[in-house]
Amino acid sequence: MPLPLGKDYAFNVSRPGYLFYSDNFSLQASADGKPFEKNIPLQPLEANAVVTLKNIFFETGKFTLKDDSHTELDKLVKLLNDNATMKVEISGHTDNVGADKDNLLLSENRAREVVKYLAGKGIAPGRLTAKGYGETQPVATNDTEAGKAQNRRTVLKVISL
Repeated sequence: MPLPLGKDYAFNVSRPGYLFYSDNFSLQASADGKPFEKNIPLQPLEANAVVTLKNIFFETGKFTLKDDSHTELDKLVKLLNDNATMKVEISGHTDNVGADKDNLLLSENRAREVVKYLAGKGIAPGRLTAKGYGETQPVATNDTEAGKAQNRRTVLKVISL
């Protein structure tokens, strides 16, 4: 689909029987003039399936959800409502900036804040687990800002259906 250049975009894709996929990106002109292409992987909805919730945002060093997160969280509410017996773990992760103990607490509080939002939208608390991992499970290097940004994430794991 054609989109104007020079803007930031957030999107999500969903399909029955699959975890939804979300992402955000800044669309700039490519140096080679080729169109921007995004392949969208969808995972089947099954136990142990994991997806990073890429449109959940917090202030640096804080655990209060930004309003920009509500669209993503509401998609998660819909997924949970459409799969009424599904149990999930919401995990928080940080980069390596700051003390290990502080990062662990921050990640736990961020995961709890997401669970609190979901419970506030009617999802039974018994279906939700919050877990903070701090900086213990990086997915990228912490040597670059881009890597640190990837490591600061919220992840959904399906525990059971």
